[in-house]
Amino acid sequence: MPSTLHTEPVATVLDGLLEAEREGDERAFAETGVTDPKSAWAELDASQMAETFKDASMSVSKEGGELLYLLTRATGARTVVEYGTSFGVSTLYLASAVRDNGGGQVIGTELQADKVAKATEAIAAAGLSDIATVRVGDARETLRDLPGSVDLLLMDGWPNLNREVLKVVEPRLRRGALVLVDDLDMEFGFDIHREMREYLADPASGYLSLRLPVAHGILAGVRLG
Repeated sequence: MPSTLHTEPVATVLDGLLEAEREGDERAFAETGVTDPKSAWAELDASQMAETFKDASMSVSKEGGELLYLLTRATGARTVVEYGTSFGVSTLYLASAVRDNGGGQVIGTELQADKVAKATEAIAAAGLSDIATVRVGDARETLRDLPGSVDLLLMDGWPNLNREVLKVVEPRLRRGALVLVDDLDMEFGFDIHREMREYLADPASGYLSLRLPVAHGILAGVRLG
């Protein structure tokens, strides 16, 4: 039996989103006028960054998405939370896995409203609206209301907020839950992932973590307690 990931209409929608990113992201980044990422982070807050980069997908790679699918399937995850949905690429990988796990829910959140609308359209076109929804707004607020326990948390939003977002979701993470941090090795002008990396590496925090050499690097942490 083929995975949902490789059946229609999911495969076609995913291919279209990934192709649009390949064709458009370089131009989208150039049109922002941002030449010094470090200065941008110093001058702009998360909402301003979201508006500045509203046309850039910045999605998980195809290889990274396939890893998300595999990890979601392997853990039998039924409730998945995603911080940073963008246009919905990673959401489709996660939702496909949850459907193949027997059903459940993927709760995404995205700060930029236009991206939420486009991600919602992509989810509907892929036939996964019964699995995935996207909340619009600051994840530190939109993720305060979560049903039951969380099996997997993907952190792919603005990385300077990762630690704060984790604080919100952490009480809902079940024992054995996965926390995945994307773009660990991406150049931001400074070590923007240091706090999150050190937190997940500290045994006192209750995690065991490992860097996975996929795409721009993914940090995987498992909740021990």
